[in-house]
Amino acid sequence: MTSRLPSNKGLVSGLIALASLLATPTAAQDASTGGVVVNGTNFALNGDHVSYRFHVDEETGDLINDHFGGLVTETVPMLTPKSQGWVEDIGRVKREFPDLGRGDFRVPAVRIQQTAGYTVSDFRYRSHDVVKGKPALPGLPATFGREDGDVSTLVVHMYDNYSSVAADLTYSVFPKLDAIVRSVNITNEGKGNITIERLASFSVDLPYGDYDMIELKGDWAREGMKVRRKVDYGTQGFGSTTGYSSHLHNPFLSLVAPDTTESRGEAWGFSLIYTGSFAVDVEKGSQGFTRAMLGLNPYHLSWNLGPGESLTSPECVATYSEKGIGGVSRLFHRLFRNHLMKSKFAVEPRPVLLNSWEGLFFDYNESRIYNLAQESAELGVKLFVLDDGWFGNEYPRVIDNAGLGDWQANKDRFPNGLGPLVDQVTALTAANSSDKLQFGLWFEPEMVNPNSTLYKTHPDWALHAGDYPRTLTRSELVLNVALPEVQDFIIASLSDILGNASVSYVKWDNNRAIHEMPRDGTAHAYMLGLYRVFETLMTRFPDVLFEGCASGGGRFDPGILQYFPQVWTSDDTDALQRIYTQFGTSLLYPPSSMGAHVSVVPNQQTGRTIPLQFRAHIALMGGSFGFELDPAELSDADRAQIPGIIKLAEEINPIIVKGDLWRLNLPEDSNWPAALYLSEDGSKGVLFYFQVRSTYNQPTPYLRLQGLDPAARYTVNGTDTYSGATLMRMGLQYRFQGEYDSKVVLIEKA
Repeated sequence: MTSRLPSNKGLVSGLIALASLLATPTAAQDASTGGVVVNGTNFALNGDHVSYRFHVDEETGDLINDHFGGLVTETVPMLTPKSQGWVEDIGRVKREFPDLGRGDFRVPAVRIQQTAGYTVSDFRYRSHDVVKGKPALPGLPATFGREDGDVSTLVVHMYDNYSSVAADLTYSVFPKLDAIVRSVNITNEGKGNITIERLASFSVDLPYGDYDMIELKGDWAREGMKVRRKVDYGTQGFGSTTGYSSHLHNPFLSLVAPDTTESRGEAWGFSLIYTGSFAVDVEKGSQGFTRAMLGLNPYHLSWNLGPGESLTSPECVATYSEKGIGGVSRLFHRLFRNHLMKSKFAVEPRPVLLNSWEGLFFDYNESRIYNLAQESAELGVKLFVLDDGWFGNEYPRVIDNAGLGDWQANKDRFPNGLGPLVDQVTALTAANSSDKLQFGLWFEPEMVNPNSTLYKTHPDWALHAGDYPRTLTRSELVLNVALPEVQDFIIASLSDILGNASVSYVKWDNNRAIHEMPRDGTAHAYMLGLYRVFETLMTRFPDVLFEGCASGGGRFDPGILQYFPQVWTSDDTDALQRIYTQFGTSLLYPPSSMGAHVSVVPNQQTGRTIPLQFRAHIALMGGSFGFELDPAELSDADRAQIPGIIKLAEEINPIIVKGDLWRLNLPEDSNWPAALYLSEDGSKGVLFYFQVRSTYNQPTPYLRLQGLDPAARYTVNGTDTYSGATLMRMGLQYRFQGEYDSKVVLIEKA
């Protein structure tokens, strides 16, 4: 369906006014149509439990938001206060695409430096289209769906008559998941050059009221820390200028009512599908509206557009739930699993792995690696991963200051190359099964050491800003992946390894931020180049399981999930710290995407000693479960537990990967953190229940479950049977022994 209006301002206003009078949505129309509903220039995007509604202002041609919240069937007009003082009507309404320079003094979604140098814009409605399904975004990761009801799309075309700049706002709605997705495309239709200095993918003004905002903050080894704070008058926000999404902040925002909890109350969620520098802005204006905005970080944009050229923003997902913060999380989890992750492994159980890093670090040779793989197979592990240190000849990678970029097997360690070792390892059979051991390999393709053949040959490939010093982090520099020749080098290097050895898993690491850039636009160009590399390798090697890593969770973002179905959640493997990190990360990201390992004690990051069972139960909450240790150093008692842990992992992993998550007790609120995973059909579940500090002469409280069918009966750990109503309204009670005790409870519908 298409509607078009000419650019003449008077005619536009007249036609819009007429369309508005003739096309007031009715309850019957909205209730029966679903998806995208268009009545003249009134637009509604409806999910099963959500409505997103806006219209074209009949006088200005501006897009005005009417409602984003629970499902409604018509619009009640908003009464705008009479304009007095400096703020005119444009600054007193809820705008869909707020521009700059015409009296709206709030944070703009777009800032364009025009050919003549000024930064005023005047975007007005021109036309719209409704299309089935959802078009892909050029060069960017994006959600996807079928045309048979998964998703519908509305494209609203805006135009600035004075600068000849067009803006296409693309809205897609996933009705079954109550998700609205938006991106913006700016096209220079004029004759001179323009510069895009700010571009938000999503901007919405919520009604007058009080809100709290929730975000994820952190740093290396303490990612995913949840922060909840009041939205006050003025601007507040966060973002990343590291060139990547970063440990410091995550491209996720939730706005909630002050009384909203994990399981009750109104909650809105927003997530930017992007791996680069981003900005989140929240502003409560003078009229009490709260503007939420996510998009490219303006410090790393400044994107030049010549005549006929376009810039497309990353996509932003917005969700809404009346079932609290947990309701928003489950919507994101299902959307990401089924409509963002493209890998064949997205909803497949993951093999239990053992990674060599914390067991051996750089101290190994071919025979020691084979022995470690042999010990892994004897424990029942299904995937052995050789981490850092296997490459480099002229500059051997025997320490972390050399070899990055030289992706050939080190001849001293592997005289015959990797192929024979891989063949030996993959000939091993995992204990208690007939499965052959799989082989995985670590790479850090975007980085280069100055002590490397690659850097000596191509120093110009490293990001640098003229004569400014090239600052090192972890003795490495960042390759300029914006350059096609660098992209081709990375693709060829990994293809050579993966095409000549039976490698079934790749850990893709990234151990520093971007410092010196030649220009602001390099940051986004880098991301476009990186996405081309990811897309090419994933298409070329569809049977390889790729895991993202960036000194842990430094690039745990939705853009990465398009290509890599799992991400190493944090370099901190301490089980107590991991409770907070994994619970926080699950606010947005499905548990299937979290990599979590059992490591040695005392823990190498915190020095804390925690029993093996507790460490394992925490790690089992991630979709990719494994070990990061040398089995030869385990005590006999711990070694004896591992086959049972692996058996449990393989039993519950399908529920972790494909199921829904209920956070029952939060670690910041309770000494007994707990989470329940339920299969999508609700027939099976697994409860994780922990005691952190020991208690004495004190009963453990009942734990109420959620998400069950009240009328159904459930078997708990294969013995006792209770109704769903009993389990949710009365709960279960367990006895714990000492600090760091834990339970894994299997639940099945009878």
